[in-house]
Amino acid sequence: MRVTVKLFATFRKGRFDMEVRIVPPGSTVSRIVEDARVPESEIGILLVNGRHSNRMRELADGDTVAIFPLVGGG
Repeated sequence: MRVTVKLFATFRKGRFDMEVRIVPPGSTVSRIVEDARVPESEIGILLVNGRHSNRMRELADGDTVAIFPLVGGG
């Protein structure tokens, strides 16, 4: 399956902005997070095809996963 992975903000440092990955059927968002070496404790928002998702969602061919870090400030 082809899955597009987009990283945002600080997650791009030393990684990539956007990448198409080939993953086996049955792969989950969690696998994408692990493969991208993104610390799960630092994730603020996960989107699949522009909709909020959780790490256990099973992906389909052509999905786009967007990973945003926690945002701080005030």
